[in-house]
Amino acid sequence: MERYTTEGLQRLNHLMSETDAAYHEAALRMGLSDSNMQILYTLCDRGGDCPLGEILALSGVSKQTINSALRKLEEEGNVYLEGMDGRRKRVCLTEKGKELVQGTVVRLMEIENSILDSWPKEHVELYLELTYKYLSALREKTRQL
Repeated sequence: MERYTTEGLQRLNHLMSETDAAYHEAALRMGLSDSNMQILYTLCDRGGDCPLGEILALSGVSKQTINSALRKLEEEGNVYLEGMDGRRKRVCLTEKGKELVQGTVVRLMEIENSILDSWPKEHVELYLELTYKYLSALREKTRQL
């Protein structure tokens, strides 16, 4: 079979996989599943509450997986759901959930910020710009499949 990956694509795939693995390891070290970490991260980033649809859109995780993770977080007393308008729901952190976020997600965000803060500002801007360009182009081209 012919090989289709270039050296650049191989490196990109490796880096993306290793980044995913690092976040997975962080979640495990803090006693969270990847999907719970995604939900709690989004809630923390949004100030403690967020429409469920936004969590689904930002996480990249299937609706079924997010709903299953939410049920577990709800059973543990970390989140609750409240109605918005129509069938839409908002996910909210409880006080217990806020404590959990402080000991997990906030620690991860502090690590992420310390890494970005250690880079020159122009490197951060370039990294974000190129990542956005790649993602936008990938989305556009995969819509054509």
